[in-house]
Amino acid sequence: MSEMNSAAEAAAPHRYTATMAADIEARWQDFWDAEGTYEAPNPAGDLAGDPAVVARPKKFIMDMFPYPSGAGLHVGHPLGYIATDVFARHQRMTGHNVLHTLGFDAFGLPAEQYAVQTGTHPRVSTEANMDNMKVQLRRLGLGHDKRRSFATIDPEYYKWTQWIFLQIFNSWYDDEAGKARPIDELVAQFESGAREVPGGRDWAALSAADRADVLGEYRLAYASDAPVNWCPGLGTVLANEEVTADGRSERGNFPVFKAKLRQWNMRITAYADRLLNDLDALDWPDAIKLQQRNWIGRSEGARVDFPLGDEAITVFTTRQDTLFGATYMVLAPEHPLVEKFIPEAWPEGTHDVWTGGYATPAEAVAAYRKQAASKSDVERQAEAKDKTGVFTGEYAVNPVSGEKVPVFIADYVLMGYGTGAIMAVPAHDSRDFAFARAFELPMRCVVEPSDGRGTDPATWDDAFASYDAKLVNSASEEISLDGLGVADAKAKITEWLAARGIGEGTVNFRLRDWLFSRQRYWGEPFPIVYDEDGIAHPLPESMLPLELPEVEDYAPRTFDADDADTQPETPLSRNEEWVNVTLDLGDGPKRYRRETNTMPNWAGSCWYELRYLDPRNSQQLVDPAIEQYWMGPREGQPHGGVDLYVGGAEHAVLHLLYARFWSKVLFDLGHVSSAEPFHKLFNQGMIQAYVYRDARGIAVLAAEVEERDGAFYYQSEKVSRVLGKMGKSLKNAVTPDEICAEYGADTLRLYEMAMGPLDVSRPWDTRAVVGQYRLLQRLWRNIVDESTGEVTVTDAEPDEDTLRALHKAVDGVSQDMAAMRFNTAIAKITELNNHLTKTGGPVSRSVAERLVLLVAPLAPHIAEELWRRLGHTDSVVHQDFPVADPAYVVDETVTCVVQIKGKVKARLDVSPSITDAELEALALADAAVVAALGGAPIRKVIVRAPKLVNIVAG
Repeated sequence: MSEMNSAAEAAAPHRYTATMAADIEARWQDFWDAEGTYEAPNPAGDLAGDPAVVARPKKFIMDMFPYPSGAGLHVGHPLGYIATDVFARHQRMTGHNVLHTLGFDAFGLPAEQYAVQTGTHPRVSTEANMDNMKVQLRRLGLGHDKRRSFATIDPEYYKWTQWIFLQIFNSWYDDEAGKARPIDELVAQFESGAREVPGGRDWAALSAADRADVLGEYRLAYASDAPVNWCPGLGTVLANEEVTADGRSERGNFPVFKAKLRQWNMRITAYADRLLNDLDALDWPDAIKLQQRNWIGRSEGARVDFPLGDEAITVFTTRQDTLFGATYMVLAPEHPLVEKFIPEAWPEGTHDVWTGGYATPAEAVAAYRKQAASKSDVERQAEAKDKTGVFTGEYAVNPVSGEKVPVFIADYVLMGYGTGAIMAVPAHDSRDFAFARAFELPMRCVVEPSDGRGTDPATWDDAFASYDAKLVNSASEEISLDGLGVADAKAKITEWLAARGIGEGTVNFRLRDWLFSRQRYWGEPFPIVYDEDGIAHPLPESMLPLELPEVEDYAPRTFDADDADTQPETPLSRNEEWVNVTLDLGDGPKRYRRETNTMPNWAGSCWYELRYLDPRNSQQLVDPAIEQYWMGPREGQPHGGVDLYVGGAEHAVLHLLYARFWSKVLFDLGHVSSAEPFHKLFNQGMIQAYVYRDARGIAVLAAEVEERDGAFYYQSEKVSRVLGKMGKSLKNAVTPDEICAEYGADTLRLYEMAMGPLDVSRPWDTRAVVGQYRLLQRLWRNIVDESTGEVTVTDAEPDEDTLRALHKAVDGVSQDMAAMRFNTAIAKITELNNHLTKTGGPVSRSVAERLVLLVAPLAPHIAEELWRRLGHTDSVVHQDFPVADPAYVVDETVTCVVQIKGKVKARLDVSPSITDAELEALALADAAVVAALGGAPIRKVIVRAPKLVNIVAG
């Protein structure tokens, strides 16, 4: 085989091969870097450039932040990067000033875990991973403006992350104005008496600590005792996404408990309505918008107070019309009222099933709360067959009926939704129905069933839930809802509650405030210090960035995995010199204690689009003129934002929601003109790969699996095959380096774009890559002589067929590029290239040049090389994309089918512009049609020019 290859290379020394591709690609990558080919000028600032270029229409194109993994890239990772690069290149060629770059989201848990295991500083491993990734990405020929790249771990970057945190900390949401305002304006209102201090207190008489507490109830960034997922076995708090459905840590499989810890939070709930409403103006996939709407979870209902001694249990319900059917109440086990009213003994007549077998309410509640703390929210919300709970020993009062209703705690009620308490209407809610059956609680039908089951819930198999029925059994001396429909009953009872001061119509959101603390090392330090009274003070801007200190031990302290009564000890807390400092914050030197939590990994990706605009600015977040130019509102983009944002659908909620929140705060405070970060969102699909597993279920090396007679074997042992993710752990990863070495980067780019629609997942097949390799070889051969290396094009004009093939390709590729249909664009380029190959003679220069320009966004290296060999001295990157001549796009003739009684009797070649009348006359005069009619009378002629004539005869 090697002798055959050597002979072929000798016969065609200038053939396009992997070796030649590697040489071409390396040379042009060096050229682009040296010439700054992809640098996008700003209208002002350090990166200001040619005013003529800035005057062009702009296009800001972004990929979602990559995390620099130690495993490097596999071929699935660059799919989106290649797609945005192709789109960006096409936009440059259609006259746009294109900003396209890439940074690194480099804080996070993986680097910290590696540090714990190896003792390597997270910065060292992360920077090594970034260097490796940069080499891999460069090899793909991505046209990024490298001047604008950065990593979130750069102190000059996270200085501004900290600065934004302080803007949020020093702000409050003014409901009347519908936007954030500086906290100083709120203080001024309290001082002047324009706004009443909560509780009617005198602001001037409050201590510094009391004032801090009052402001903490308003600040958009605030510290509070928050319920968290505490994992003693790992020594850290976990996000919900890091907890499995059975209440254990995803990493290490340790028990996870609910605990209350002092944590930083972002008051994202203040923006719930705006986050919901502004989705309408965004060009996002409907599925992503739906996920955000569901996550925000807006619901209209009523707040209702159920008296309990000197207290009241407040519930939020969307079915206030069923209030007469509330026969018991349920609190979340963590509800703060639980500890306030537990009696010493069970009330007389308490059902045995209510007590859980415990001698006193205190024992029962304590045991149940411990049990509930070991479950995740997901597990607690799951539809379990057996409902669990325990009676608290107290009764509340139903405000409409005056009846006493027992108060339970149960894990299916969460503090994170509504008020952490529900009024249970078992006849009309399936979970309440199951709980009532289990605990022998009464049920009352208050919504008349329409399915013939009657009004006695004791005879039912499940609850009856309906919004289209009449109210029954819902009357007292003061109010009656009987006979009303659900909507009318809701309105009447809400008005009644409000008039008595025991409730009101209100809106509730599923969205909770954003828990913003992590008990980890590798993250942004909070720019907050505490005085001796525990009051939080923001650092002045002059002290930013607050850099992450060196520590000897990166690991959080771990505890006995089952010991829920422990507290996290953060790595930063061990650095006493850093934690305890003397600072002058404007009132003289004082001792302070630094915050020892760090920000979550989401922080740096909440605003990185802004840093791309003005990456060297050390004086302000972003120059207003630059931000306005790239991201400001414009026609069709009322909230502004990035023109195209490409990434995986897995970030549909959290990252996108958090970034939208930060943008809105910055917009309200006047720092940016864009109220939304990303105007258009596109979710690319996933490149999948086959996973092969042996009899034990262990993944084996996919590259060493053989297929024989439809079965698969690894080292002679039969293995199973399923389509799944690609990754190192599944032993099926293919690196881009491998494909580039065997075929070249342009071939890899073409293959990934040709695999199918960009938004659809597709299986990787290394054997199919060769198809795009051959396309490039044929393209090369149509322009370059493989024996001599000379350009073979001719200055002769192309024939009619070639002109039509060219302009149809130009027209189709142009439309496909604009719509990111890269797979069909490649198909049209292939069709044109094949047409030129079949003609056999030299290709016309005018056709060859336009073919190279069509290819340039997809395979930039070979396009740049051929463009230079065709005699051009300027880069292909900034050439104008070809424009189709409409005269050649339309077919010269089209085939018209003539039918008589539904059967085809003739086919006519006609002009595409033929009129209905002309086509009818032509069809009726056709000899075959005349013969088929045989003199029969024509009753009707239906004409659909230029493709159909249907004759009704007889």
